[in-house]
Amino acid sequence: MSIIYQRRSIRKYQERDVDDELVLEIIRAGMHAPSAGNEQPWHFVVVKNKETKEKIVQVHPYAKMLLKSPVSIVVCADLNLAKFRDFWVQDCSAATQNILLRATELGLGAVWCGIYPDQERVENLRKVLNLPENVVAFSLVCVGYPAEKPEPVDRFKKERIHFERW
Repeated sequence: MSIIYQRRSIRKYQERDVDDELVLEIIRAGMHAPSAGNEQPWHFVVVKNKETKEKIVQVHPYAKMLLKSPVSIVVCADLNLAKFRDFWVQDCSAATQNILLRATELGLGAVWCGIYPDQERVENLRKVLNLPENVVAFSLVCVGYPAEKPEPVDRFKKERIHFERW
């Protein structure tokens, strides 16, 4: 549980590469997320190239930290693999959260930048990353060694818990 409480959105990174083996380990965690009917509709695009990052930042107004992160992972859904209509959103959310938690556990920092359901972002990322029509860019996760350390925050709110009924 401590990793859940420690995870924070990290937007500042050290100028230090992230080893490919760590990137694969982070994606492995994403692939171990639960999915509707065990469909596992995800694909992952790893972005390290400076020019690609610059193109993404031009079309995603909230991803400027991408330019300072050594690597990013775009979580995508392959609609051809989705057995249950629209449950891919939950599946890719779970995969994204697993990526964030594993990155934290490995001593890395990460932040989730939303793409879906903003159709303009979806289409622009499709063009930048050359995604097929059946693949939807869902989230962008910037990853790197943290250059900041936000304190953990207790987000528990007992008043938001309801038993049996509202």
